Amino acid sequence: MSKFPNPNTITSIEKRAKSVDEAIEEALNELGIKREEAEIEIIQEASKGFLGLGSKEAIVKVSVKGAVPAATEAAEESAQEAKADAPKEVSRVYDSEKPEENAKNFINDILSAMGLEVEITASFDGETVNVNLEGENMGIVIGKRGDTLDSIQYLTSLVVNQNSEDYIKVSIDTENYRAKRSEALIKLSERLAQKVAKTGKKFALEPMNPYERRIIHSNLQDNEEVTTFSVGQEPYRKVVIAPKNPKPYGRRNRYKGRNDHRNSAGGYKSYSNAEKPASTEPAATYKADFKPQQHKAEYKNFEEYLAAHSKD
Repeated sequence: MSKFPNPNTITSIEKRAKSVDEAIEEALNELGIKREEAEIEIIQEASKGFLGLGSKEAIVKVSVKGAVPAATEAAEESAQEAKADAPKEVSRVYDSEKPEENAKNFINDILSAMGLEVEITASFDGETVNVNLEGENMGIVIGKRGDTLDSIQYLTSLVVNQNSEDYIKVSIDTENYRAKRSEALIKLSERLAQKVAKTGKKFALEPMNPYERRIIHSNLQDNEEVTTFSVGQEPYRKVVIAPKNPKPYGRRNRYKGRNDHRNSAGGYKSYSNAEKPASTEPAATYKADFKPQQHKAEYKNFEEYLAAHSKD
């Protein structure tokens, strides 16, 4: 039996998988050969992409050693298309003297790796690089509550400031998201402030980034009924809205004078130690001591009985 398959059988194959090793293993199993009997070409390495987007599979080409396969134009075209479809690796150095150019180039490379076509405009006012993005599927760029947009902004800030003596702020926006989010946070904080002032109970908001927390603090800083502060560690740090004059809880003071003397209105009257009325004599004489059946002949009433014993 010949060591190699006949010319009509498959002697070369391409495979895609999550890793190079997995793709090679699948190709060897399909060809029915061992690794030492194969020639292996790695067409594309696997990549997780950026922020979970733009990921790519590994692509390998495995051929039987010594075989002379009838190469077809289709196979060659397939290999060329795979190489063309593979995203280009970013190897640019962002060293322009203009920070807005560095920001624009870096963001363009990121969004290209994510497979997005976006129009980018950037300007620098001496303190802040302002970037605006326009294109389709901007929801992907914004992410949940702006998380993806904030991540891109943070990375861009690192690139812009890597060779800068003075710190340069970076602000990235798309579809006027920043203004809409700011307006929503202001309305939310005002509504919660009213609730806190009414109930006397503090309220903790969901975790926010420093920019959004500042919006809440700034909006409520002059409020006469509530105050704000932040708790927790990044990235789970959040704003707490609390009352300036907390209301007492429970019924601790409801029956404060319960065991004190009654006042003239029928309620209870409280006395401090200094206000307590001085005791009068005779201290040991009580109405319970007077028994009419025993003193009927001597006293007509309790007052006479009390007068008679006041000198005892």
